[in-house]
Parts: sequence; C-alpha cells; structure tokens
Amino acid sequence: CCMRIMNLGIIPYAEALALQHQIVAERKAGRGEDTLILLEHPPVLTLGRRAEENNILASPKFLKQQGIDVFKVERGGDVTYHGPGQLVGYPILDLRGYRQDVGWYVRSLGEVLVRVLEDYGVRSEYRADLPGVWVGDAKIAAIGARIENWVTYHGFALNVAPNMQHFELIVP
Repeated sequence: CCMRIMNLGIIPYAEALALQHQIVAERKAGRGEDTLILLEHPPVLTLGRRAEENNILASPKFLKQQGIDVFKVERGGDVTYHGPGQLVGYPILDLRGYRQDVGWYVRSLGEVLVRVLEDYGVRSEYRADLPGVWVGDAKIAAIGARIENWVTYHGFALNVAPNMQHFELIVP
C-alpha cells in the first residue's frame, strides 16, 4: 500500500550500502515499510558477484589519486560506475506483497525507467539480453539487483549528466 521515499542527495557509497542493509534486515524481519532510496554517489566503482577485476582499466593507485573507491557487492552483474550526475535508486521491496518473480521484478524496474524517460521525451527500451535501458546503442541506465528472502535491494543507475570520462575507467 505505502512506500517511503528517501531523497538523500550525494551520499558516499559505503553509507548508502549500510542504510540498505539496515532496511533490508527490517523488511526480512517483517518490520518497516517498502522504501525507495534516491541519491547520487561521489565517484565509485562497484563489482557485482560476476565481476572480473580486470574490467577495471585504471590502476588502484590512479583510482585512489582520483578519489574513486571500489566496492565488492552482493548484486548481480559486473563492474558499474556511479557518480555525480547519475540518479541512483535503491528500491527495497518485500516482493511477497507484489509478485515473487525475479525476472518480473528486473523487467519492471526497466519498464519504470523507460516510462520515466518517455515523460522527458527520451525514447528508450529495456533489454533483457543486456540488462539495462538503452537509447539506440547507448546504455542510459544500468540495473543490478539482489533479492534475499524476497526482499530486494541495490537497483538502478540512470545517467542524467555524469562525467563520461569516468566510464573509460571500466569495461561496462
């Protein structure tokens, strides 16, 4: 019935991850409410469960000099860049109140992003073969979710006006 929306501005990745873990634990215990966390991160690279570290093209020394942190996380997928100019959304939902279907959930996230972009006059499509939302051959939004006991976390990153040079640091 209800969803709490938290619009947090620019938040370090570690802080946002800890907040997600706290809300996920509450939802798994049957407490709290479904929550959508919206924010931006300072530049950061995250490595999903299937990530290969050689998909980070910059050296650890260079990343440190640039102030870019790297985190291994429990979501699916490979390496992802997050940074200012990117709207990041972390839906924390108990799917037992919706539909217990991982594919449906990921497709639904993609469809929501397609509809939002359409409202802004941007024609896009969700692609299940390359999970994310695409404008032609350009990926405008990444999707990477984790579901435990039917509670979702992690989510999406919509590129609004990011520093495109930072994408050159990875093989997305």
